[in-house]
Amino acid sequence: MPATAMLALIAAQAAAAPSIIGRWINPGQSVIINLAPCGNAMCGTVEWASDKAKADARRGARQLVGTNLLTDLREKKPGLWRGKLFVPDQNLRAGAQITLVGDRQLKVAGCALAGKLCKSQLWTRTDAASIPSQP
Repeated sequence: MPATAMLALIAAQAAAAPSIIGRWINPGQSVIINLAPCGNAMCGTVEWASDKAKADARRGARQLVGTNLLTDLREKKPGLWRGKLFVPDQNLRAGAQITLVGDRQLKVAGCALAGKLCKSQLWTRTDAASIPSQP
């Protein structure tokens, strides 16, 4: 196979790889974040939150919408990102590991207290039409 054909094949495969960039909703459908580049890393900023999530978050974030929940995310290997996680309702910062599960799901895991307190959630890719209505 000629070198140019090989490079084209590699580029096509890389372009087809799923990305974490986009909008993601948590399992309780109470928060939507937008994962996007910020500087040399990726950040997850709250784009929408339910009234309950906003009230719960006041302990750690005066205003939940616009808060970066995920920061300094850097890809360690394809589909695996590491960075920092902010849990506003507990006013807690933790190490984060993000794993892409297919192109529609994202496992968001965080550990605090030297790895003694760990939790994970499976977030789902969403779009503008699927913002939940307020109860």
